[in-house]
Amino acid sequence: MTLGILGGGQLGWMLGIAARRLGIECVFLDPAESCTADLVGERIRAAYDDPDALAELARRCDVITYEFENVPATAAASLAATIPVRPGWNSLETSQDRLVEKRFLAEHGVPVPPFHAVDDVASLAAAITEIGTPAILKTRHGGYDGKGQVVLRDADAASDAIDAIGGRPAILEAMIDFDLEASVLVVRGVDGTTKAWPPIRNQHAAGILRRSECPAPGVSPRAGSAMVEHAVRIAEALDHVGVLTVEFFVIGDEVLANEIAPRVHNSGHLTIEFSETDQFENHVRAVTGHPLGPTDARHGHGIMLNAIGDSPSPSALADAGVAVVDPAGVATEGSHRNGDAVFHGYRKAARVARKVGHLTITADSIDPHRSDTLAAIVPGAVAD
Repeated sequence: MTLGILGGGQLGWMLGIAARRLGIECVFLDPAESCTADLVGERIRAAYDDPDALAELARRCDVITYEFENVPATAAASLAATIPVRPGWNSLETSQDRLVEKRFLAEHGVPVPPFHAVDDVASLAAAITEIGTPAILKTRHGGYDGKGQVVLRDADAASDAIDAIGGRPAILEAMIDFDLEASVLVVRGVDGTTKAWPPIRNQHAAGILRRSECPAPGVSPRAGSAMVEHAVRIAEALDHVGVLTVEFFVIGDEVLANEIAPRVHNSGHLTIEFSETDQFENHVRAVTGHPLGPTDARHGHGIMLNAIGDSPSPSALADAGVAVVDPAGVATEGSHRNGDAVFHGYRKAARVARKVGHLTITADSIDPHRSDTLAAIVPGAVAD
């Protein structure tokens, strides 16, 4: 079997590593000059909406998936006419538009922050009257890692806020005074079988994920159960196949869904070392029709630290006793032993705010001094 993947970034690379473990080869489609996924598979270098490239991808593959949700609608539709595309169009359509997404979640009984559609200054004024300030104005389409959004502190700043997002269609969301942020990843197979990983606590700065931790400290059993229940309901309502990620705001025992991602997710990277079956392997299993693997934890505690802007120096990693993953996804030393730390470098050039790697620590119990020491050598893991 050959799996086609739209996108060739680090998520594609890690999907390719997982696929090879299952004896599945990958062909990627990505227009970039070089991609991390080039390390694990062949690539068609072309625009995502190039009809000839899409036809070649369909000819060479048995099923198609994607590593990011902003796949052009025409590309997905073209491929789906001749070959299975998983997750399907419902998942893509819902996640690509923040207004559609919020309405979908509310209609299916998933609590969300108050929101209002915004098309111009007049509708923004109406939204402010209904929701109040402070609030967050977000573009309906595109945007990630804090892009495409602006905080609105008072009504007088409405016109400037519209200008800041380029006058694009948007939604205004109430700013939530939450205790913490957490995510739940679920995977659903072609046969409807669904499994979930435990909730993961996330810490962001400047809109970018810096640290993830599991089990999620501060998440009560009630809140954790609610998040898993909501995530499974969403996957089933979408008839989703593959991994689905739902990000939540947690306020005591209550949760509000912030957004969904119909794909493997940055907050789930710690599952590579932490879980019996990681998010990447289970996504590949799901979309290719293989039985899902167990999502149980193999360690008592796992922490992931994102490298933002630049990678830790090789000498710093060596001095700290951190194993390093090679292009094939193999660590320089055994990476599943209790207390191991492993760095996954994405082979990307340094650039401000760019995710260039992540470090995972696993143990029965992680010494806070060790996690703080490792965070200090990972650029961006601790916000300035």
